[in-house]
Amino acid sequence: MTEDQISFLNRLAVRAGEEILKIYAEPFEVENKADGSPVTKADAAAEKIILAGLAEMFADIPVVAEESVEAGDLPAVGNRYFLVDPLDGTKEFLKKNGEFTVNIALIENGVPVFGVVSAPALGEIFWGGENGAFKARIENGDLADVQQISVRTPPEKGLSVLASRSHLSAETSALIDRLNVAERVSVGSSLKLCWVAAGKADLYPRLAPTMQWDIAAGDAVVRAAGGRVVLAGNGADFVYRVPENATKDDLRNPYFIAAGCKSLLADVAPAA
Repeated sequence: MTEDQISFLNRLAVRAGEEILKIYAEPFEVENKADGSPVTKADAAAEKIILAGLAEMFADIPVVAEESVEAGDLPAVGNRYFLVDPLDGTKEFLKKNGEFTVNIALIENGVPVFGVVSAPALGEIFWGGENGAFKARIENGDLADVQQISVRTPPEKGLSVLASRSHLSAETSALIDRLNVAERVSVGSSLKLCWVAAGKADLYPRLAPTMQWDIAAGDAVVRAAGGRVVLAGNGADFVYRVPENATKDDLRNPYFIAAGCKSLLADVAPAA
């Protein structure tokens, strides 16, 4: 991916975030999807901006986007496609805690080769690809204070482990309880993956349901920063696939673990 394309995707995530913030600042209605999860007009507004931008710059690459799939539009994609979650962390959006994100990822042969994660309410953006992982502040629609990021070596005093603020499962809690944990932090959305990538935390186990678009962009950032995202059951690298004639259920993720220091996986996914 060229620098111009990366810049375009980053700006696209920022623009979608600006539209979300307009709705965030005003009273809005909440609906429920078929699976009971909440959705607002901010989800649709952000996705509309992202889809238009991708069609402009990457007309030949199919897009799998959350709200479009919910509406029954799941294209045949082959080995190269975008995964889009226009507003990850809707529950955090509703709680007004700012921990929600815009996510755009490019998948090639099952691997997230580029991802951008924008946290509009926090004024932060993270991205990663073959040239490394980065973060920046969002200021008046532009990026400021760009810094390269990388995963960290776990401190001797114990691990900083991330858990979902709104979707913590008993299985995840049990796994965390087995580890030498100095700090357990709850945070919403794909920010957890970005925090692992940026060296703010060491481990993010997710033994609870997620969808491919929830994690693909953050996964790309983790990998670009030197970390790994693996299957919780056997330690194999996480692979993204959209089968032929797929339905939404085919895009559900197996349980996974994101780790900064790869040696940590021996304790939580022994086959890694």
